[in-house]
Amino acid sequence: MDHLWTPWRYHFITSAEKSDRCIFCAFQEEDRDEHNLILTRGSHSFVILNRFPYTSGHLMVVARRHIPSLSDAQPGELEELILTARDFQLALETLYRPDGFNIGFNLGKSAGAGVAGHLHLHVVPRWQGDSNFVGVIGQTRTIPEDLKTTYARLREYLSQHPFPSRDAASGPSPAR
Repeated sequence: MDHLWTPWRYHFITSAEKSDRCIFCAFQEEDRDEHNLILTRGSHSFVILNRFPYTSGHLMVVARRHIPSLSDAQPGELEELILTARDFQLALETLYRPDGFNIGFNLGKSAGAGVAGHLHLHVVPRWQGDSNFVGVIGQTRTIPEDLKTTYARLREYLSQHPFPSRDAASGPSPAR
């Protein structure tokens, strides 16, 4: 059995600033998508790069409504989360050529959710050997691309390959 060891995440999870305000709710209310690394917005979700990525291209599809779990989501929200994850998996395959993906939800703090009360889905490109002794023993991440470059690459992809609208009135739109 393979193991994905991520000791740097423990520090992030246990040292996150305590705030009454959800960071995902705050980000989507702001008109600073590039600063907040929001790539696109849909009717029920938005896509944001992870500020503390496991690998280059690590992004999250976030429910627009502040809901903590799948059981609180409406069918249209669930559909958009999954279809948007599929669209970005294709984008990441095209741009980064990973060997595989980890795609999933971390529901609750004990499951590793950095923002435990707001439903979001991780899309993490993976390569053979991307979890090696540097990350496991040295507790150091080796990510070959900075977030601004990843953001620019994905925004360029979106401008050339628009995703299908989820509904005619307010489907996914590029970030502001």
